[in-house]
Amino acid sequence: MLEITIDGIKTKVSENTTILIAAKNIGIKIPTLCNLKLEEYFLNNHATCRMCVVEVDKRDGLYPACSTVCWEGMNVVTNSSEIIQIRKNILELLISNHPKDCLTCSKSGECELQKLTQEFRLKEVRFDGERNHFKSEYSESIIRDPEKCIMCRRCETMCNKVQTCGVLSAVNRGFRSVVSTVYGNDLDKTVCTFCGQCVSVCPVGALHERDYTWEVMQALANPSKKVIVQVAPAVRVALGEEFGMEVGLNVEKKIVAALKKMGFDGVFDTTWAADLTIMEEATELKERLEGYLLGNKKIKLPILTSCCPAWVNFIEHNFPNLLDIPSTSKSPQQMFSAVAKNIWASNIGIERENLIVISVMPCLAKKYEASRIEFVKNGNRDTDISISTRELANMIRYFNIDFNAIEGQKFDSPMGEYTGAGIIFGRTGGVLEAALRTAYEGITGEELKDISVLKIDKSKGLIIKKINIGSKELKIGVAHGLGNARKLLEEVESGKEQYHAIEIMACHDGCVGGGGQPFIHGKTEILDKRLEALNRIDEGCKLRKSHENPYIKKLYEEYFDYPCSAKAKVLLHTKFIKK
Repeated sequence: MLEITIDGIKTKVSENTTILIAAKNIGIKIPTLCNLKLEEYFLNNHATCRMCVVEVDKRDGLYPACSTVCWEGMNVVTNSSEIIQIRKNILELLISNHPKDCLTCSKSGECELQKLTQEFRLKEVRFDGERNHFKSEYSESIIRDPEKCIMCRRCETMCNKVQTCGVLSAVNRGFRSVVSTVYGNDLDKTVCTFCGQCVSVCPVGALHERDYTWEVMQALANPSKKVIVQVAPAVRVALGEEFGMEVGLNVEKKIVAALKKMGFDGVFDTTWAADLTIMEEATELKERLEGYLLGNKKIKLPILTSCCPAWVNFIEHNFPNLLDIPSTSKSPQQMFSAVAKNIWASNIGIERENLIVISVMPCLAKKYEASRIEFVKNGNRDTDISISTRELANMIRYFNIDFNAIEGQKFDSPMGEYTGAGIIFGRTGGVLEAALRTAYEGITGEELKDISVLKIDKSKGLIIKKINIGSKELKIGVAHGLGNARKLLEEVESGKEQYHAIEIMACHDGCVGGGGQPFIHGKTEILDKRLEALNRIDEGCKLRKSHENPYIKKLYEEYFDYPCSAKAKVLLHTKFIKK
């Protein structure tokens, strides 16, 4: 331990602790824009914004607190009149090269540059000169506005070190420097997965989601269309945060009531479709395992779950040689929409073109997924519009709904009934655990009485576990975060490790940490609370296995016959494309 002094307060810190962390530990706040803990192993400390400069041992020059490691006897001053003036100068220079459209900026109210401006009581900017001008870029999921980039490089660290996608990087030098893509290409011309994690960490509005709120409003106002909505599992344990509620609180019934008040003709649960996904995916797992054990050399293992569209995009770009091993089952979003447009619409006597399906997702990649050509029939999408948890929060505010006070309601039936297996789709390990609950009974012919034997607990990104199903021992892998996914897939591709089944989620902790969820500003403990909330919902469900859902059973009896039937293959399965 090292003994140091900060603003006259003596404290002890371990080796390799930065001044910024040491100060935070004793309650001293040092402003920063670029520093952020992104995951357990990754810290963005490029020291580019210089807002955290401090005086050390009365030496000449100032030191960036975020990247300066403490040494024995260090004496730090964090707030002198000189330091405050320098920080104010830095802030003014940043603002002088920044657009002044704060009133209409998507990050208004959440912008860290805006908050620092308020903290410094900045009323005028003395510097008025040339400003950088860059072209904005639009994709289905993410909008890039480089003119707002402050070169904090958080997005670069997230994209390159955490997610290992390598899409974003600092380019140019000096005044013209900016974070961009290779040759300034649009995101859909790169290997971007649209996971949205860059959006989650951007402190300003340089990266933000493409907002479809007003398209939803227009749909609701169209009397010739029937508009329904589906809500993903992870949304219900995060939305309350937008309204000052306890982190992890299940606001499922309040969401339903709010959506009904907005005028949706049907409010359904994507969790119902998660149960449907498990019926197909668990059947694929069972069939592949049985074929493999019988010595069929054509069987491809491991089977990979395919519910996360960012992860699907990742494997299409980076591991084209492995495209024959993922499950071909569609994601719950797309299964729900396929059933709604092709079966439910027919049952209530309307054409699919007159039914508009909206999805509320914790994920920005779902916006991209909805636009994929394989999910479009005669120019009509299965999922018409996908909005994020944050966009739903904004819609609730637009409608002046008191979310804290509103009385809850149940999801509409039949596409609103779910089991505990469906609800854990929203957290890492949940999809594979849900599939194993159903596959266990299909493989052994016995009832699974103790669900906890299959429990897949969260780890620091990569879980390798052996599970017994009857007399068979299965080796499974679970990864959350695309950097961890890359490690797992490189083992599979090289033949170094043999797995039977793998689950991958693009985001930290799975969908609870999705790019469309309320911003957590580096507080990963929030994700833990959301994850545990989903586990509590699962434990409280009367039915905890997807094949026990009576409405799923009825759907197979009336339409699909059985899982992975010819009819199911047409409507509930998809294909993957080498990119």
